Amino acid sequence: MIKTLLEAIFLVFLIIYFFLQSIRTAFIATMVIPVALLGTFAIMYAMGFSINVLTLFGMVLAIGILVDDAIVVTENVERIMSEEGLPAREATRKAMEQITGALIAISLVLTAVFIPMAFFGGSVGAIYRQFSLTLVASMIFSVFLAMSLTPALCAALLKSVQAGHHVEKRGFWGWFNRQFNAATHRYEGRVKRILKHAPRYLLLYLGIVAVVVWLFWRLPSAFLPSEDQGYLITNVVLPVGSSTERTLAVFEQLEKFYLAQPEVEDMIAVAGFSFSGQGQNAGISWVRLKPWRERRGAQHSVQALINRAFGAFSQIPEAIIFPLNPPPIPELGVASGFDFELQDQAGLGHAKLMEAKEQLFALAAKEPHITQLQMQALEDTPQLKMDVDQTKAEALGVSLADLNATLTASFGSYYINNFVNGNRVQRVIAQLDAPYRMLPQDLGTAYVRSRNGAMVPLAELVSTRWISGSPALQHYNGFPSLEIIGSAPPGVSIGQSMEAMERLAQQLPEGIGYEWTGQSFEQLRSSREAPLLLLLSMLVVFLALAALYESWSIPISVMLVVPLGILGALLGAELRGLPNDVFFKVGLLVIIGLSAKNAILIVEFAKDLEAEGRDLIEATLMAARQRLRPILMTSLAFILGVLPLALSTGAGAASRHDIGTGVVGGMITATVLAIFLVPVFYVVVRRLFKRRKPLATAPALPPVPAGGAPGKGGGPDE
Repeated sequence: MIKTLLEAIFLVFLIIYFFLQSIRTAFIATMVIPVALLGTFAIMYAMGFSINVLTLFGMVLAIGILVDDAIVVTENVERIMSEEGLPAREATRKAMEQITGALIAISLVLTAVFIPMAFFGGSVGAIYRQFSLTLVASMIFSVFLAMSLTPALCAALLKSVQAGHHVEKRGFWGWFNRQFNAATHRYEGRVKRILKHAPRYLLLYLGIVAVVVWLFWRLPSAFLPSEDQGYLITNVVLPVGSSTERTLAVFEQLEKFYLAQPEVEDMIAVAGFSFSGQGQNAGISWVRLKPWRERRGAQHSVQALINRAFGAFSQIPEAIIFPLNPPPIPELGVASGFDFELQDQAGLGHAKLMEAKEQLFALAAKEPHITQLQMQALEDTPQLKMDVDQTKAEALGVSLADLNATLTASFGSYYINNFVNGNRVQRVIAQLDAPYRMLPQDLGTAYVRSRNGAMVPLAELVSTRWISGSPALQHYNGFPSLEIIGSAPPGVSIGQSMEAMERLAQQLPEGIGYEWTGQSFEQLRSSREAPLLLLLSMLVVFLALAALYESWSIPISVMLVVPLGILGALLGAELRGLPNDVFFKVGLLVIIGLSAKNAILIVEFAKDLEAEGRDLIEATLMAARQRLRPILMTSLAFILGVLPLALSTGAGAASRHDIGTGVVGGMITATVLAIFLVPVFYVVVRRLFKRRKPLATAPALPPVPAGGAPGKGGGPDE
C-alpha cells in the first residue's frame, strides 16, 4: 500500500506538469498532498485509528481528490496570467475571486457525501467509518490549503509571462497547446449544437439511467472479496471410529502433496481437532505460501492451489478433505464463502434435522451455483447411553446425587481441590485408572455407597445400550441447528450462491428453517443498507448545495450528473467480473462526489457569468470552454492516482481492485459524458425554473376603474 501511495503521488505530479508545462506549477499543486496527509494523520491519531489497509485505502483515494482544489487554483491562476499577462500576485487575487465559491461547493459536496458512512453500525459500519473519517479529514485540509497555502505559493513562486505564451511555445509543448486549444473550440461548437437539440439528449440521458438501473440490478452481490492472504487451511474428517493412526496417515498424504507444490513454503498439521469438532477422526492443517513476489500470476494464487488440491484430495477415499481460503475478517467465519444455519424450528428432533441435512446436500449436488458444501460438525457417532433404575436405587438406599457423583468421578473426572507444588498451583482430579474405565463391563468394578454404608456395584443400578448421536449440541437463536459452509464456483458470486441455498431450503420439510450467520449475515445487512446509504448521501449533497446557493435549480442540475458516473463504475465491475461488495459501494460514494465536482466547475462559472448579465446560452458555453481544462486535469489526476489500485497485485489486491475499478470506470464516464451533458442539464433546469418564477412571484395587478382605461370608467368583461 505504501508503494501504491507513492505511485499515485508521482502520477498526479506528471499529469499536472503535462497540462501546465511548469515544474513550479506542478510543485505547488503536488505540495498540497503531503501537507494534507500530515494533517490527516493527526486527525487519525486523535480518533484512535491505526495505519491499516482501510485507512491506507482512504488515503490513496484522497490523493486524487486532495489535489483537485489545488489544480483548480493553479490552473486558473496560470490561465489568467497566460491570457491577460497579469503578474502572479494580481492573477492570483483575480483567480481566487472567481473560484472561491466553486472551491467551497466542491469541498462541501465531497465532505457531505462521506458523512453518512460514519453513522452505520456493525462490522460494515466499522469499515465505512475508517474510510469516511479519513477522507473527510483529508477534504477539510485540502480546501483549507487551497484557499491559503496554494494562493500564497502561486503569488510567490510563479513568474510573470506574456499573454499567449503557451501557444507560442515551440516543439512538442507548442504543438500540444495548439491542438488542445483547437479541440477546446471544437468542443464548444459541439456543445452549442447539443444545446439546440436538448430534448433528444435528455432522452439519451433517460436511456443511460435505465441502463444504470439494469446493471445495478444485474450485478452480483458479495460482502468482502476473497483475498490471497498467503496461507490456507485444510479441514480433515475421517469416518466415525477412525483411529489417530489413520488420521496421521492421511496427513502424510496431504504433506506429500502440499510440499511438492511450487507455491508452498511449509505446513503444520494438528490431529484430534478441526473446525468440525474434536475427535480422533478429525484434523486440521495450516499451509503457508511463499511471498507474493515469488508466485506471480493467477495460476499461483491461493485459489488456484485450492482448486488443484480439491482434485488431488478427491482421490483419497479414507477422508473428506476440504482446503479452505480463510475469510478476510477472521471473526466472521472460518472460510471465505457463505455461512448457513439449518434449524429445527418445530421441535422435530435431531434425526429429522439430519435427514433434512442429507436432503439439502443431495439438492446442492445438482446446483451449479454451489460448491464445497460441508457441515461444520462431526457426523453422528456411537454413544453409550446409561439408563438408571431409580426404583431399585431407592430400594437399596442409594441417592441419585451420590450415584451421579460416583459415575462422574469414575468414568469422567471430578475436581477435588488445589494444592501448591513448588511455585505452581495445581488441581487434584479424581478418576478411575484408564484400564478400568474403557468398556461398558467396567461398570461392575465401580461401587457407590448407600445410606446404610453398604457398597452397591454400579452394574446393579445402571444398564447400558449403544445409540447414535451428535458429538456436540448446536443451537442458533434458540433452535437446534447445523452449521453449513460452502462457496461459489468460478464465475459465480457469493450472493448468487446464497440465493441458490435459499431456493433449496424452500424444498425442505415443513418445520425446517434456516438463518444466515457470520459474513453472510453481514452481507445481507450491507445489501439492505447500501441503497439507503447511497440515497442518504445524495440527499445530503443536494441539501448542502441548496443551502450554499440558496437555489433549487443549481443543485438539481448538479445532481443529474450522478448516474453518468455510476454507469462507468458498474460497467467496470461488469467487465472485470467483480461483485457489488462493501468496497465497491465505497467507490460508488466517491463517484457521487466526484461527478458532482465536475458539474460544479461548469455550473458555478456559468451562474456567475449569467449574474453579470450574459445570456444563458452564452454563459453556459463560456463556462464549458473555460472549465474544460481543469475538469480534464482533475479527472485525469484522480484516474491516474487511483490506477495503481485497479492494477495492483499481492496482499489485499482483490479489495484494491474492487475500489480502483469502480472509481476509475466511474470517473471516465463522469468526465466524458458530463462535459457534454452538464451544459444541457444547466440550461434546461434554469429555463424551467425561470419560466415558473414569474408565476409564483408576479404582483397582483391594480384594479381597473369602470370605463376602460384607468380613471375613465368601464372595464373588460370578467
